[in-house]
Amino acid sequence: MNTSTTSSNVISSDKVEGTSVYNHAGDKLGSIDDLMIDKLSGRVHYAVLEFGGFLGIGTDRYPLPWHLLTYDVAKEGYVVPLDKDRLKDAPKYSKDMTPTYTHEYGERVTAYYGG
Repeated sequence: MNTSTTSSNVISSDKVEGTSVYNHAGDKLGSIDDLMIDKLSGRVHYAVLEFGGFLGIGTDRYPLPWHLLTYDVAKEGYVVPLDKDRLKDAPKYSKDMTPTYTHEYGERVTAYYGG
């Protein structure tokens, strides 16, 4: 996790879930809905961004590679180098259609974001 001046580099997942996500322009993109954690290494691979819809209805989930997120203390949220247009074609799913995070799926997500 990338952090800016915090007292600890460890945070409970329930504190991350619900945290706002902004782009570099300061636009709020959504909030963290979930974290995808490797069962063997314990490493967070993806933060799932809840984006779109209204009041949680019709929102989609976008897995973002964890390394894209930087915590901004002033915003009390994460900042990503993405704009709303970039998310339009990004890998996504609805809350009731969570994909299986296979190696191939992970490669597709990572490739979309250029890394």
